[in-house]
Amino acid sequence: MNLTSKKELAARTLKVGKERIVFVVARLNEIKEAITKQDIKDLNKDGAILIKEIKGRKKKIKKKKKRTTGKIRKKVNTRKQDYVKLTRKLRKHVVELKKQGKLSSEEVKEIRKKIRNKQYKNKANLKARVEVVKKWKQIKDEEEKTKQIMQID
Repeated sequence: MNLTSKKELAARTLKVGKERIVFVVARLNEIKEAITKQDIKDLNKDGAILIKEIKGRKKKIKKKKKRTTGKIRKKVNTRKQDYVKLTRKLRKHVVELKKQGKLSSEEVKEIRKKIRNKQYKNKANLKARVEVVKKWKQIKDEEEKTKQIMQID
């Protein structure tokens, strides 16, 4: 008895592989007469056609991943880079002022310490403070000269 076509029909209707379908030997005559998909479904319910369990390991069901935001650039902390850029810029300016003769080496040392301690926000701030210090020193020098002249008289 060749029942391969019936096995294929049963596999298609029950949506399983041909290897998993088993016919009960006692009810082969009923299976032979089955023509439609509905006949195969009825035989399956009655127990004339059995379906074997799946062999081998079961596939793991993937856990649902939480949805995250799309491509958003990470906020990078640029504090050190900003510090390095500012200090280099200010030190370069201080060296230029020293070459021009506007600052003494002692003043340069003091200014460099202040640069290291972030007392100057930018180059304009440095220029303004240097000018204020220069004016203040000039006023002090003038006061000292007047005191010396007063003492001599």
